[in-house]
Amino acid sequence: MEKVIKELNKFLEGNYMAIHTYDQYIHHTGDQKVKKLLQNIQQNHKQHAAMIVKRIQDLGGIPAHDVDVKGKMIELISKLKETTKDTNSILKDAAIGESRGIQTSKNLLDGDLDSESLHLVKIILKRNQQHVDLLKRYM
Repeated sequence: MEKVIKELNKFLEGNYMAIHTYDQYIHHTGDQKVKKLLQNIQQNHKQHAAMIVKRIQDLGGIPAHDVDVKGKMIELISKLKETTKDTNSILKDAAIGESRGIQTSKNLLDGDLDSESLHLVKIILKRNQQHVDLLKRYM
């Protein structure tokens, strides 16, 4: 179970990174329709994080409460970059970020998860793919 908990915590940290990133996108867009879309996606990531936290606890583990040091460095670097303010670039960045998150998460699924955890992660990844599709429709 230790390996499962470790993998789920990595997946959880990815959700925390998404939540923090959406804070930036929401802050920098002036388009109310897009802001609402981004807020809805961010809420989905928060719900997903809660689901993963519960699963980790059900397995007897301690869930991560934020991103790890590596994640913090990635966040810092992205904040140092010129922040995108035009709506289309925000949507494009968000879609790329979601796609990268999906791919990174799929790479995590190397057989260490039990069937219930794997099912949960697959549901979340399917929802994340829907985020990508939604973001692309707004572009």
